[in-house]
This record gives sequence, C-alpha cells and structure tokens, in this order.
Amino acid sequence: MTHAPRAHRSRLSQGITALAALCLACVAAHAVVLPVSTRGGIGAIPYQDGSTKGVTFRTWAPNAQAVSVALASTFYSTTAHQLSSEGNGYWSGDIANVVAGAQYKFAIKYNNTYRLKNDPRARDLTNSVGTSIVYDPKAYQWQTSNFQIANWNELVIYEMHIGTFGTSASGSPPATFSNAISKLDHLVDLGVNCVSLMPINEFPGDLSWGYNPSYPFSVESAYGTPDDLKRFVDAAHARGIAVLNDVIYNHLGPTDMDMWQFDGWSQNNLGGIFFYNNATQAATPWGNTRPDYGRAEVRQFIRDNALMWLDEFRMDGLRWDGTKYIRRTDQYGQELPYAWGMLQWCNDQINAQFPGKISVAEDFDDNAWISKPTSVGGAGFDSQWDWFVHNVRDVIQQTWDSGRDMSKIREAITHNYNGNHTERVIYVESHDEVANGKQRMSSSISPSTPGDYYARKRSTLGAAVTFFSPGIPFMFQGQEMLEDGFFTDSDPLDWSKVTTYSGIVRMYKDMIALRRNTQAVTKGLTGPNTNVFHMNNSNKLVGWHRWMNGGTGDDVVVLINFSATSWSNYRIGMPRGGMWKCRFNSDWNGYCSDFANTKSLDVDANGYAYDGLAQSATLNIGPYSVLVYSQGDAQVPGNPADLDGSCSVDAGDVSIVLLDFGTAGGSSDLDGDGMVGSGDIGIVLLEFGWTCN
Repeated sequence: MTHAPRAHRSRLSQGITALAALCLACVAAHAVVLPVSTRGGIGAIPYQDGSTKGVTFRTWAPNAQAVSVALASTFYSTTAHQLSSEGNGYWSGDIANVVAGAQYKFAIKYNNTYRLKNDPRARDLTNSVGTSIVYDPKAYQWQTSNFQIANWNELVIYEMHIGTFGTSASGSPPATFSNAISKLDHLVDLGVNCVSLMPINEFPGDLSWGYNPSYPFSVESAYGTPDDLKRFVDAAHARGIAVLNDVIYNHLGPTDMDMWQFDGWSQNNLGGIFFYNNATQAATPWGNTRPDYGRAEVRQFIRDNALMWLDEFRMDGLRWDGTKYIRRTDQYGQELPYAWGMLQWCNDQINAQFPGKISVAEDFDDNAWISKPTSVGGAGFDSQWDWFVHNVRDVIQQTWDSGRDMSKIREAITHNYNGNHTERVIYVESHDEVANGKQRMSSSISPSTPGDYYARKRSTLGAAVTFFSPGIPFMFQGQEMLEDGFFTDSDPLDWSKVTTYSGIVRMYKDMIALRRNTQAVTKGLTGPNTNVFHMNNSNKLVGWHRWMNGGTGDDVVVLINFSATSWSNYRIGMPRGGMWKCRFNSDWNGYCSDFANTKSLDVDANGYAYDGLAQSATLNIGPYSVLVYSQGDAQVPGNPADLDGSCSVDAGDVSIVLLDFGTAGGSSDLDGDGMVGSGDIGIVLLEFGWTCN
C-alpha cells in the first residue's frame, strides 16, 4: 500500500471524512451515549453486547467543563455525544453502533469553548495531524503462537529502521512493515535471532528516526496499520526472530501533539496535564515536553503503553530510550521525584506478566543500579547499553597502528554490571553512532574509499570484538554489508552491497554462528567467564579465553591482531593441552580476494606454561585478523546435496552430479529414483549456496 505525501494527506483525510459521513449517517442517527462506562480501559475500546456493537470512549481531562466524542459521522459535532464525568478527572460513555474504523476526536470544553483533540491513547490515526481511528485490538488473527525469545546469553540483536530497511515500491523511503517482512530471510541466513525496531510510534510527517513520538499508542501511518505491525511480528516469530520495540518516555513530540494542553489547563504556557509545567522539570534536549511522572495518571499512561507492546503486539522486549532523562532533568541535573519508582513499577509489572521478555535501558551513566533488581533498590532493567563502543571504535579508527591502545580493548572486553555478562548490550554501530556527525565504521576508517582493504579489515575487527566478548551483541542494519556514509531516514539500505560485499556478509554469518554456538564447539562464547590473558601493546595483539563451565566444546580462545604486520609462530597461552582447532580465521581469502589467506592451522598445545595459563601453542595470524580456537568435533547439520563434504553446496557438488550423470544409484542419486539425472541436478541447484555455518 502506498501512502499519500504529507502535503496531500490532509485533503485525502477530508475526502475520507466526507465519504464516511455519507456512509455512516444512518449509524450516527441511532448512536446513543450511555452514561459513565463501567467497562474499563482508557481510549476507544470496541465492545459487543449480544448483537449490539459499540465503543467505550474514556479519557482523562480533569480541568474540562465538559467532554464529548466528535465523530466524523456527525460532522464532528461537539454536542451530539456527551460523555459523563466520573468525578475523578475521567470522562466516559458507551456509544452503540460505532465500529472499528470510525474516525473521531474528543471535544474538550474549557473556558466555555470546545476544542477538538485527538485521543492521547489513539490506537490508529490517519496521520499525525489527522484524526483518531477506532481500532479493534482483537481483530488480527495470529499465525504463530507460544514464541519464546532466545536465552539472553544467546541473543544477537539487529537494529532496524522500518522506513529504510526494506525497499518501497518507489525505491524511496518510507518503506513499510510489509517491505521489511520481505527482507527478513536475509536476517535468517545471517543468523540473527532478534531485531530491535527504532521507534514506530506515530510521528510528524512520513520521514523520521522515530524519536519524536506524537502519539505513543499509535503506529506510524506511513509504515502501515497496527495490524501490519502485527504481521511483521508474526513473520519474524515464524522465522525464529524475536522483536524488541524502542520506546520513548523521556519526552514526547515536541510537535503534532494534541496531548499538549489537552484539557485546556496549563501553567507558564507549558504542556498542561500530561507534562511538567515548570521550566526546569519540563526541559529536555528535545524540547520542553517531559511527561509529569509526579502524576499517577501519567505514570499509568506510560506503564500501560509499555505493557501494550508486550501483550497485544506480542513483542519480546523493550529498549527504553534515554532513561537518564527520565530519572533526572539532565546529565548533572536534579533527580525527578517518582521517576525511579515508575521505572521499578514498570519493570516489576513486565517481570510478573511477561517472564523472559527483556527490558533494556539506554542510560549511559555507568550505573550498576540501573540493572539491579528492584528488590534491592535497583531500577530493575535486565540489561543496559554499554560504553564498549567508544573504546573499540577509538582503537580501530586510529590511522596509525602506533596509536592503538590495547588496554582499551581489554577494558571493553571485561567491563560488566553487577558481575553479569548479559546486563550489557555491546556494539560498534547503532543509530547514534552512525549519524549526528558520526559515520559508519567503514567510512570513519577510510573516508574517501569506504570499501577498501583497511575499511573491510578493521571494521570487521570491531565486529569480532563485539561477537566474541561477554555481553549481548548488537549490530545496526547494513553493518554486515559494509554500508558506508551515515544514516539518514531518507536513504534506504543499498541492498546491492549484499552481493558486492558477499564475503563480508559471509564473515558476519560465520561470526554469528560461533557466537550462538550452532556447531556445539564454542559454548564458552555464551558464558560469563572471561580472562584477557595476553596483551601485547607493542605489537598490538590481544588474546582472551571465554568459557561457560570449561572443557571440550566449551573453552574458546580468541586472538586478534590490531596491526598491519602478520605473525608466524606467535606464542600464546592455552587453558589446556591437546589439539585446538581453528574455527575462524578472518584473513581467509574466501571473505575477500585481497586478504592474505595466512594459514592458521589446528595446533597442538603441548608446550609449556605461558601467559599465566598451563599450556601454550604457536599460531600464525595475518594482518588485522582474528583467530578463534576451541576443542572437539563440530556437530554440523548435514545436507545430502553437499556431496563433496565441503560444508557448502557449490560448484563442486554440481560437478559430481554431472560426472555421475546417467549412472545408477549412489550418493548422487538425491531424488531416489535409482538413476543420477536431471532431477538430481535440480536438487543441487535448489540447495546451491547452502552452508553448514
């Protein structure tokens, strides 16, 4: 579905309104408001009593003289459907014969004047300056059920901006939820098992990062409908991918907000009942629109919104934007009363109702209390974004090897909150780190030639530190295809780079497979234990040991060379003697033809104690390269079409079938018809490109 440009959408909305008025005139004639609804809920809630359908309308407007529902079908009459006061600041009533899809606004009377306002809890809108739409949250028929997010120590998160991730029909943003669904198989192939959506609330216009939400309960109309978002979640779950939602409760808007002075009252010309009305507490870096956490109704507004995404939309967690600006006025400002308690309340509610779903804070204050449990006074978040990014990017962006400080890599690897490795989310690219004066890793390394050798080599070093360090690894859309420049909401991903940099995509795929322990030989990468046992700041190498419980298939040794110099017979410590197999060598020329392909073979640790470990071995490592070693035999899911056992279905397998063509039986008879023929060639071609990683 295409959406009209914003300049034309108001006229389109007027046309729809006029049509609705003609079609629903007979319904409006029989609509009657019943006083003070007892049905519960806030906003516009469809109901059915026997054969009678209707909508409960309820809103909070404590300073209003009167409130009514202004329906499109009654030409937005301010008197046709009066609501009743509940005596507690809320106004409510049931209107029969109004159904999902009806357009409406609240008419708020203040100082003897009615003003039309969109519902602060509108579940759907024509657009940010348009009209609220009644939405039935129970109408969507889910295709998946009982989906469970992966264990947090096995998560690999991919941050996605809906408007630029997919490819729209016009080729220009904004793309839609449906466009994004069409690209999910790329993430499946990559090995990603969780996506984190940049905000998808209704925002002004059609293009935005989403961090200016006008209506927190509504879905951005340029991306699609609420049901379209549910289809996206459904499609992700069907592919084994969890979905996190980015929520913004530190400010709202600041534009296209009918919540502003909603019931007419305000002080100091500020926001009224939903917002702080003094300059100090109202001010944020994004406008004077901080919600008033001191009001119970506002705290409930935020709590209800958080739970809605997890319940009705079946999302698997939340990423809370800028929690520092919820709990205090600014970086060094005053603490805001009730804010910490509100965060605790929300997280307690989430834990009680949705165990296993994850709440992540973007706080950036190096504050362990953010992710401590509420039972000891913490805010109760499960994890928080970490400063990891700054140390790692500082090292890989240095022009000269001599400027690379390996102690920063050690600090990035070992930092944690409360001794728990899953309490931090680690990354080298996020929406904040690839814009606002910053660029993608490839461009920051090689500004004029972001696809060159150094950009490919050193950007993937940053990714390797991310995937192989303790924490929840996180990446930004396009990182795996070496997207360059900086992120904007008007520039879609260049999907041709999946082909241009297919080797880099393959490298990310291989690193993710190791991180998720898909072959049962790198369990330690999901474990909490880390020992940075080797740090050579002169020659720019760092080695570390990861393990869960230790032993074959568990212990993992990682060695990274942050210099342009290759090393032969380089000695490092090993946790235990015996054969250690090379699981990953980023210098393989299968990733890029100009990589050195330095041979890093399996090694037998039968030397002597070194680096504080009981054993040691000598390795070969290429320039700007990563090696991963572990013990044991990989448990690789097979594919009958992998006839040469190369761990991939490729030209070699096609050659085997062609050589056996016309012969009877054998392993090349894939379709079981007793003869190697065209059917077997067809099977190999269908499986072509499969790999065991």
